[in-house]
Amino acid sequence: MKIIWFAYFWIKRPMQFETFHQSLQHINPPAGITVYLLAMWYEGHGNWDKAHSMVDSLEDSTACWVHAYLHRREGDIWNADYWYRKANKKRPDISLQEEWETIVKALL
Repeated sequence: MKIIWFAYFWIKRPMQFETFHQSLQHINPPAGITVYLLAMWYEGHGNWDKAHSMVDSLEDSTACWVHAYLHRREGDIWNADYWYRKANKKRPDISLQEEWETIVKALL
């Protein structure tokens, strides 16, 4: 998150998608991101197991959405559909990459 000086006040600016996406080239995730974004970062970084462990025990709708995506990515469609229902969403008819981007952008 960038902090800029404006009119004598500090304003926190949310991380941009491009910055988040570029952070996948680093060894460690960006500091200060939510557990949901952390899960998406680890999945985008190629560590599905770590991503899954971040949301596996969470039950809120955002965690369920990320969880659903992870099982779709894994190819376990039945399980993915279960988590999409818990998130009050339908499995999208888009590529996995497009869904990853959609979720990350919604969470930023």
